[in-house]
Amino acid sequence: MNASLPAKAVAALTEETIFVTQPHLAPLDEFIPYLRRIWDSRVLTNGGPFHQQLEKALCEYLGVQHLALFANGTLALVTALQALRITGEVITTPYSFAATAHSLLWNGIKPVFVDVDADTLNLDPARIEAAITPQTTAIMPVHCYGHPCDVDAIQKLADNYNLRVIYDAAHAFGVETESGSVLQHGDLAVLSFHATKVFNTFEGGAIICPDAKTKQRIDHLKNFGFVDEVTVVAPGINGKMSEINAAFGLLQLQHIDAALARRKEIDAQYRELLRDVPGIRCLPDAGEKRANYAYFPVLVEPDYPLSRDALYQKFRDHNIYARRYFYPLISDFPMYRGLPSAARGNLPVAAAASAKVLCLPIYPTLTSDNIERVVGLIADS
Repeated sequence: MNASLPAKAVAALTEETIFVTQPHLAPLDEFIPYLRRIWDSRVLTNGGPFHQQLEKALCEYLGVQHLALFANGTLALVTALQALRITGEVITTPYSFAATAHSLLWNGIKPVFVDVDADTLNLDPARIEAAITPQTTAIMPVHCYGHPCDVDAIQKLADNYNLRVIYDAAHAFGVETESGSVLQHGDLAVLSFHATKVFNTFEGGAIICPDAKTKQRIDHLKNFGFVDEVTVVAPGINGKMSEINAAFGLLQLQHIDAALARRKEIDAQYRELLRDVPGIRCLPDAGEKRANYAYFPVLVEPDYPLSRDALYQKFRDHNIYARRYFYPLISDFPMYRGLPSAARGNLPVAAAASAKVLCLPIYPTLTSDNIERVVGLIADS
C-alpha cells in the first residue's frame, strides 16, 4: 500500500465497492441453450419465436391482455405518444428520469410540470386540474420508485376533461394494487427492462395495450410503419426487441420471484436498521398489494447531522455509490427550465425532495453485512 496516501484514502481502497444497483443475472449456463436455438434458426429479430413467447409470458405474469415489446423503454414512451396521436401540452412530473419529458419533446409536445405528493413523490392529483388548458391533451404520470400513483383520481380528471393518460411505469414491473396490476390503468402504460430494473432483458421495454387493435398499431409503429412487404401505413421507427434480448427475458422471468423476494427482505432490513436514526425518513408504501422494492430512497431531513450531499460524499469516500435519484429535477435541465411550469415556486415539494433524497443500494445479491455497512455509515454521523 502506498504510504504517501492519506489514511482515509488507504482505508477506502480496502473497502468493497457497493453500487446503488447491480443487474440480476440468471446463471450463464442456463442461457446457452437459448443462444444455440437462435444460432440454429438464424432468426435474430423481426418478431421471432422468442419475441412472441416473451410477449405471451409477460402478459400472463403481469396480468395484462396485450403487450408490445420494444428495444428500450424510451422508444416505447415515444411510440406510445405517437400511437395515441398526442399533441399540444401534456401534464407530467418534474420528479423522474429525463426520458419521461424527453419523449414529449421528441414528439413536439410541450411538457407542463405539476408538483408531486410529499409521501409518494408521485404526481399530485390535487394540483393537476389547475394546470389544464385548452391545449392539454394528456397526462403522463410516473409510478415513482414503483409506488402506484393515485390512479382513480387521475382517471377521474382525465374523464372530466377528455384527456388521455399514459403511465410511465418504468419502475412498476409486477406491482399490484387491490384491483390487480397497476399496469392496467390509463390508456397505455410503458415499462423499462433496462439492466438496472427489477426485471431486465439487458436493454428493453414494453407498452401495455388495452386491446388488440391498439397493439397492432403499436407493432406497426415500432417497425417503420410496415404492414407487409409493400405497405407502409405510418412514419414508424425501429423499436423492435431482438431475439437475444427476448430469450434472455424468458430466462430472467424464471428467476424473477426469487429476486423480488430478496428485495423485500433487503427493504425490511433497511427499515428496521434505520428506524431509530434521527433525520432519516423512509418513504411509506403507497397501498400496494404487491410491491417490487425497485428502489430504497431515504430523505435526509434538516435534523440529520450532515446534508444530503455530505452524506452522499461520505458514501463515495467509502466506495459506496448511492444515488441522488432524482436530482436535479427534469424541470431544472436547460431545455425545460424556461417553461413557466418549470419555475421552482410552482414545484416546492419536488424541489425539496430532490434536495433531500438518496437512494441506497438494493439488489438481490446485496449481503446483509453490506446493508449493515451502509446503515453504519449513516448512523455514525
